[in-house]
Amino acid sequence: MIPIPPPVERPDPPDSGDERTLLDAWLDFHRATLLHKCSGLGEDQLRQRSVPPSSLSLLGLVRHLTEVERGWFRRGVLGEEVEPIHYSEADPDGDFDNVDDADVEADIALYRETVVGIRADIAGRDLDETFTRRDRTISLRWVYGHMIEEYARHNGHADLLRERIDGVTGE
Repeated sequence: MIPIPPPVERPDPPDSGDERTLLDAWLDFHRATLLHKCSGLGEDQLRQRSVPPSSLSLLGLVRHLTEVERGWFRRGVLGEEVEPIHYSEADPDGDFDNVDDADVEADIALYRETVVGIRADIAGRDLDETFTRRDRTISLRWVYGHMIEEYARHNGHADLLRERIDGVTGE
């Protein structure tokens, strides 16, 4: 079994700094935490739905958070026309449900590429910059808060999934 992905560096966010520095650091910490929860596992383990009856798997979380990153940052903040990759209107839970035949390495690589691209494309943007979604005006600052919350929640799920897969707990 070849572990995918390899161990990841997960630096602690600083204890102080300007708002943008702290938001970037906390979001990056949670992004790295997701990959940390996946590191050292093989493809079958990453696909494993280890907390029945839930369809959640670590790979499903990676695929879901790829979509969430693209949705809030690409479609929302950057105003790009990007279609979903892992789900559709006809298959709204495809990011979670369709992992059995998924290309694990490609999905993790896409997640990493998505994060790197988004980091670069939003760097230096004003936190007060807004966009409209469903008749709501949303700021980049709000998106950061939401993304940190989204990752924190799903990283809690990842903790439970990982513990059921191989007993690894903690950090």
